[in-house]
Amino acid sequence: MEIQIRRQLPKHLKPRPADDAALGFGDIYTDHMFKLDYYDGAWRTPRIEPYGPLQLDPSAMVLHYSQTVFEGLKCYRHPDGRLALFRPRDNFRRFTSSAERMAIPLFDEELLLRGLKELLKIDGSWVPSRTESTLYIRPTIIATEPHLGVRPAREYLLFIIMGPVGPYYPEGFAPVKIYVEPHYTRATKGGLGAVKAGANYGGSLLATELAARKGYTQLLWLDAVSHRFVEEVGSMNMFFIVDGTLVTAPLSGTILPGITRASVMTVAGDLGITCEERGITMEELMETQKNGRLTECFGSGTAAVISPVGHLSYQDETFIIGSGGIGPITQKLYDELVGIQFGTLPDRRGWVEFVE
Repeated sequence: MEIQIRRQLPKHLKPRPADDAALGFGDIYTDHMFKLDYYDGAWRTPRIEPYGPLQLDPSAMVLHYSQTVFEGLKCYRHPDGRLALFRPRDNFRRFTSSAERMAIPLFDEELLLRGLKELLKIDGSWVPSRTESTLYIRPTIIATEPHLGVRPAREYLLFIIMGPVGPYYPEGFAPVKIYVEPHYTRATKGGLGAVKAGANYGGSLLATELAARKGYTQLLWLDAVSHRFVEEVGSMNMFFIVDGTLVTAPLSGTILPGITRASVMTVAGDLGITCEERGITMEELMETQKNGRLTECFGSGTAAVISPVGHLSYQDETFIIGSGGIGPITQKLYDELVGIQFGTLPDRRGWVEFVE
């Protein structure tokens, strides 16, 4: 399908942020957005138009039954000025998987990637030049049909918006404090844990807010059955270095299959670091921390890339991970991934795709 393009009038263009180093996360948006409609059994009218509010009927099904999914990826400016995406096809494959789980009609992934690249060509000047600052990209689908019966909608809007961002956490690449959630549950098997659905994240907000009031940056979720096995940290996958081995929970249906997670494991393997996907309990973590076998801990995700963890709080006791600082393996993995993303290290795995 041909992508229709309608540009914002020059007099209405937004001012660019003056200081990339002062960027927050998720508050500033570019001048244009990509849109695609679904009705009469097909996706139609791919277009790029000025960024602006959406008009929804009060009975739009997304507002009542949370039939919505989203993705998150970034665009990086390389030293030669080229714009680069990191594993975008993996993001759109996961977008498809999320849509399928939420009974949303499937779409043409290649069309979305083409639309995204056209959008970046128009708003490419918004991509920051400073390392650690990027252009965050948010593809989203919402059910727009005005109907109150409980069933999959028959009309949808798919859109892509973008905005320049700095580090996800105010700490940047510095150790954060994590609270282990003892009561609330993020996901159960057969549920939405492996899906980037709005409902998945909405259900986590209360516990996250309670942890923030106690002074913690994020919280660590445990499994829904025994409340013993480690799962995710907020919007990140979790990794531990135990006896020099990189350990993370398996993808058992309750954990998001993170693209950064997969990248971390690949890079670790290439660096000669043994990786294990297995269940790990809080009892094991406490024991390995006490005897010095747990030396590092970090979360991984698109927004933060890698976020080192310096402290874990569990059952009214706080544990310092290693020295409480950034461990050598964590640093090495971060440097390798960020170097590939920003073009200061070679991409030997074909992960980078340029906007051309």
